[in-house]
This record gives sequence, C-alpha cells and structure tokens, in this order.
Amino acid sequence: MTPTHRSTNWFRDAPLLAITSVVVAIMGLGLLAGGAWLAALGGSVYYLIAGIMLLLTSWLLARRRAEALWIYAALLAGTMAWAIWEVGLDFWSLAPRGDVLAPLGLWLMLPFIASRLAPRLRGARWALGLALVAAAVVVGISLTSDRHDLAGTIPESDTTGAIASSAPAPAAAGQDWTAYGGSAFGTRFSSLSQITKDNVKDLKLAWEFRTGDHKGPDDPDEITNQSTPLKIGDLIYTCSPHQIVFALEAATGKLRWKFDPQVQHNKAFQHMTCRGVSYHATKPGALTADGTPAPSNCAERIFIPTNDGRMFALDAQSGVPCESFGNKGQIDLKQGSEIQTLGFYEGTSPPVVTDKVLIVGGAVIDNYSDRVPSGVIRGFDIYSGRLIWAFDAGNPDPNEMPSASHHFTAGSPNSWSISAVDENLGLVYVPLGSSSPDIWGGGRSPENERYDSALIALDVMTGKLRWSFQNVHHDLWDMDMPSQPSLVDLRSNGGVTPAIYIPAKTGDIFVLDRRDGRQLVPAPEKPVPQGAANGDRLSPTQPFSELSFRPSGMLTDAQMWGSTMFDQLACRIKFKRLRYEGPFTPPSEQGTLVFPGDFGMFEWGGIAVDPQRQIAIANPQSIPFISRLVPRGKDNPAAPNAAHPPGTELGVQPMYGAPYGVDLGIFLSPLGIPCLAPPWGKIAAIDLKTHKVVWQHRIGTIRDQAPLPLPFKLGVPMLGGPLVTAGGVVFITGTMDDYIRAFDVRDGRQLWQDRLPAGGQSTPMTYDAGGKQYVVTVDGGHGSFGTKLGDYVRAYALPERS
Repeated sequence: MTPTHRSTNWFRDAPLLAITSVVVAIMGLGLLAGGAWLAALGGSVYYLIAGIMLLLTSWLLARRRAEALWIYAALLAGTMAWAIWEVGLDFWSLAPRGDVLAPLGLWLMLPFIASRLAPRLRGARWALGLALVAAAVVVGISLTSDRHDLAGTIPESDTTGAIASSAPAPAAAGQDWTAYGGSAFGTRFSSLSQITKDNVKDLKLAWEFRTGDHKGPDDPDEITNQSTPLKIGDLIYTCSPHQIVFALEAATGKLRWKFDPQVQHNKAFQHMTCRGVSYHATKPGALTADGTPAPSNCAERIFIPTNDGRMFALDAQSGVPCESFGNKGQIDLKQGSEIQTLGFYEGTSPPVVTDKVLIVGGAVIDNYSDRVPSGVIRGFDIYSGRLIWAFDAGNPDPNEMPSASHHFTAGSPNSWSISAVDENLGLVYVPLGSSSPDIWGGGRSPENERYDSALIALDVMTGKLRWSFQNVHHDLWDMDMPSQPSLVDLRSNGGVTPAIYIPAKTGDIFVLDRRDGRQLVPAPEKPVPQGAANGDRLSPTQPFSELSFRPSGMLTDAQMWGSTMFDQLACRIKFKRLRYEGPFTPPSEQGTLVFPGDFGMFEWGGIAVDPQRQIAIANPQSIPFISRLVPRGKDNPAAPNAAHPPGTELGVQPMYGAPYGVDLGIFLSPLGIPCLAPPWGKIAAIDLKTHKVVWQHRIGTIRDQAPLPLPFKLGVPMLGGPLVTAGGVVFITGTMDDYIRAFDVRDGRQLWQDRLPAGGQSTPMTYDAGGKQYVVTVDGGHGSFGTKLGDYVRAYALPERS
C-alpha cells in the first residue's frame, strides 16, 4: 500500500490514530495562534514553538511516520527544560505546563497508536519513553519540597517556662469570650489550655444549633454569616445574616431566647451579614456619660447593628429591647446624614463597648455614587443612646455635630470593620475606608481625604483625634483598613511598650506605639507608579512596612497559572494586555492589574496574638483583581437608572459623580480559576520580638471548588481570622473548603481537622462551661465567595473520660 493510499483511508484503517492526529492538530493551532499573540505582546515564545511542533507531530502522525514520536519527545524535553527555567521545581507551577503533554505522550506510546507508525519505530519509542521517564523524575523531585513553605519552630523557651513566669496578659479571654476579638484588645487569644496539641485530635462535636435563617429570593448574592459569638456566664450570644440574635446555653446549645429586628430583605443591599454582637455590664455605682446614676434596668446589654441602619440594645437575660435606650430600645443610625436611602448605610460589625460610651461605625455602599451617606464615627451614651460626639473624617471640622443646618459629610470615610479599645489610655482605634467613590479621586481635596484608609486613635469620651496613620495615600485601589487592630504589650529588656498591630489589605502589618502612633517597625515611604487617569492625581510615594506578606518582587507572566497549558496561555495573554507596574499601579481605561487585590491580603478576620508567647498568627491570601475605568456612555450613564442598581461589589460599578465607572473583577482564567499560581492562602507565625516570620505553610484544598472532590492542598483564599490558645493550638475555619483545622502553634503542623456542613467564613472562639473547654464555629457560608450556605452554630469539646 502506498503512503498516498494509506492517507486516503486512514480514518477507516486506523481511526484512533486519525482522531489523535486531528486532536493534536487542534491543540497545535490553538497554541500557534495564542502563542503568536503572546509573543507579539512581549511574552514567552514557548507556546508559539510548541504549537509549531504539535502541528508537525500531527502531520507526521497523519503520514504514519515514527518521526512524530521524535518530535513529540523533543517537545516534551524542551517543555521540561523551559518549565524548570521559568518556575524551578515547584510542582503546582509545573503542573499546567505538562498535565496535557505528558498524558498525551503516554497515549502515543500505546500499541494501537505506536504500532501504526514506521519506520525506525523502536528508536522513536525509546526517545519518547526516556522523555516521559525524565518528566516523571522531575515531578517526583518537585513533590519532595515546597518553595513557598517556610519551616521553623518557635523556641521551646518561649512556650514553656516563659509563660509560667510572666504576668497574666491584659484583657485576655478565658472562661468567657466577652468581645468580638476575645476582649477589647482584639487579640483572638484565650488563656484556656484544656485543649492541647496532644489531645486536640480527640475533639468531638459536642452540640449543634441551627438558626433557621436562610437566604431568601429578595436577598443579595453577598449573604453571609461571619459571626464570632460571645460567651458570658452560662449563655452564648450570636447572630444570623438578617441580624436575628440568639442566646444559647453554653453547655448544650439549647435556645434560651431570640430577637428578630425584622430587617427587610432587599436585593439592593450590597451586603446581608452579621459579624457579631457586643456586650455591656453595668458596674456597681456606674454613672452615665452625663454623670448621672446608670439605670437599673438592662444591667446586662447586648447591642446589635442592622443592615437597614439601626442599633438595638437588648436585655442580655431576656432578649427584650431596653426601653430606656433610644426609642424603646433602638436608635436610627441614618440620622444626621442627608442621604438616607435604604441599604446605603449598613451596620455589619459589632460596635465598641466602653463603660459609658458606645462607639459605632458602619458600611457605606461602595463605588455607587459620590452622593452616599456619611461614614461618620459616633459615640453614644451606652445607657440612653444619646449622641455624645461625632468624628466625620471628610469634614474640615470632624467633630462638628449635626444640626438643622448641618448634615454629616456625604461619602466621607467609613469604618465597616471592627475597632479595638484601650480604656486605660482612653483611646479607641478605628480602621477607616476611603472616600466615595473608591476608584477615582479627582474630586477629593487633600483636606477631606486626609484620613482616607487610615487608622485613627480617638478619645473615647470626646471623639477628639489623638493621632492617625494613613496606610495608603490618595487611595484609588479600595485599600481601606479592613481588620480589627490588635493591641499587644511588647516585652523587652527595656520594659513594656504598648503596641498596636494593624493588618492591611496590601499585606503590610503596621506596628505602632498605640499611645502616640510612633512606628515601632519601620514603614518607609517608597516611590510608586505614576500616570493617573484624566482629572485624577497620584501620591508619588506610599508606605511599605518592613513587616509584610506582600510579595517582594514584581509579578511576571511566568507566574500566571491555569489547570492546563491552554488556560495558562490565556492568563498570560490577559496579564500582558493589562497595565501592571507593581503595587499601586493606577486604575486605567486599559485595565489595571491590582495586586494585592482589593479583596485584600488581610480581611476583616485580622490576626491572632498570643501575648504570653509574644507571637502572632496570620492568614494572608493572594488574589489579584482587575480594575478598568469605563468612560461615560450608553452602557455607563452619568446619572442613576435601572440598568445599574446597587447591590454588588463586582462587575461595572457606576461611580455616579465621577467621569468614569469602574469594572471590577477577580483575575481569573477562562475556566474560572485564579490566573496567579498558588498558593492563594497561607497560615504563618510571626515572632513579635524580632518581627520575623517563623513558619509559613499553605492552608486549604480545592475539594469544594473543583468539579471533583480533589483534596489537593494548593493553599486557598479564606475569609475569617485565626484563634490561638494558651494550650498551644491555633484554630481556623475560613478556607474555601469546608473544614475546621487545628495547628501546633510552635511549627504550624496540622494536628486535626473536621468536615463542616457549610462554609466556615467566620472566626472561631473558645470558652469554658462546667469545667470543659469548647471551641465554637459559625458555619453560614458566603454567597459571593462561593462556599455552601448554611445556618449552623457548632461546638467541639474533648469527650468525657470513662
């Protein structure tokens, strides 16, 4: 049979070979076209070369020539060499470069393919076989280590005798958990030690409670339960997405009472969430802010803010609203603002409670308009609900009170997260966002944005500014202060320094003296990219803390990822088409890669600090975003209309009042996975004496995000913070896979995990009831994060000894 005759009948004579040749040709054409595009953008020429070699392989297969295997062997060997040169022996970075080519090589070696080829088949099979063996060796070596892993151990002296001899840490949670962060210091540390690294593996579910509060048809996509419960006495206090408050028996999880504020379900809300409640107990002989005796009713109070802009005070024992507070137990937080559109001002985080003053912030709708409610911070009499002071960051006189002729400043920086307080110093530490709209600042004056994306220290009784620290100047990237700061007393030979640790979306952790804002860890100003959009401006420098999880180098197209070489190629093209010059690359009509993205390397979960061991536990994450300015036009009108209703933080945001809208999105491949190579989430320990990272590991698998439940430990994004205990155990639940995990605080080794019934995008807490230590997690899932929704509150404990 002549070669021409064979080629005429190849589908009939060798259908598998024919199909293989066609598939290889399609692959080659895709890589050729995409590779040429990438090369024209200044990227790697590998894909162009690979496309040509695949087309040559396809042609030789169609001709039934054994040289096809030689060409393919050369392609496989060249791919290995190129991949190692680009990313080293990192398995997850190597995987998409070979996860299609290597299996295809094995397929070509099979008898029903290879036996159809001639001449000199034996040598060609040996060549391809050796290339496949070499690829297997490379994969095997890459699996033996992780270049993103940092192995280390906290010195034993820091975890044994030093604790016993040290004075008790101030404001630490113990038998009770009295505030969102364990205490007013926001450390997420408990002095309980019944659960240890040796017995944590024995934890069992002690009780489970279901709130019954589920997403309704009129709720926004961003529905979550991010609550960290409180425990006082024999009761646990928690809340659900619609701000329904539940009091549960600490030992059994049985419902004692619940309170429903009847929050309206509304798709126009950007959020429907609850991060927790606050607790206040009247001390004997207590006085109000006016100096009069405190009322006798509601001696213990629970405070709950709502998504429709109200604040309730409830009797902690019965759940009945406190009649003497505001208007029969509630105050309207929208008062004082000119704009009072429902859902534009939302109470999503618990307020700060002090002896006399209730300090309240709130979330203001993002990127919708410059005509939105004020983000004013306010202090209310904790007993009567009377407004005592205000700090309106966008006002030249931030302490100006509202009146018949004055409203709070529209769009001024808000505090949607959780604050911390040191009552001994008389200071409350408030993390602020940026002025509205977030991504274009041409209309902001230096005066009204001086506190944008800053941490402000206010006098508890007067609201007067003591000091401030701005983490981003002229913020155009939504890099607000997202986390509750943590207050720590640092011990050294020179004595004790009262410090504050401020995690930022940028990945920096700023460390300041909390008395005066003096830097304890340097954060020098460094030059950043320039070239603002028309009508805007940029700061020439930004602060860069020397304690940071921000990647030190620039991203390159070699770090782009995918599940295969094809979507990886798409990500590399996408990367090259975007504007990217490093951190703080300004927004553009071209489209700007924002990394770290406005999702934040740190979010509202914050860090956990063990003041006894003098360490901090952090869980940074790395997800780039794309920010593209959209000029005004038919699809982006200058005035509100039905085409752009509020209710989402992704997609086209109208930014009414600015010359642009903005299209915001996560930097994803065509298959919907991050374009940046993993890890996307880590857990780490920081030595507070040296401010160096001691250990750092990937955390979380793709089990609940992949089409198949694959337990691949890539290190995944998370929402929610860590909990650390005196027993030497770290707990965390916020990963995108539905697990609660426990780690050894000394070296980060995972000790235990348990499957959760829904996403655990919250921060766990711990308490003692009846001599038994419990660990509690709220598992409600997260709508826009993509985890399974639920309504669970679950408590773990060690089993009873027989």
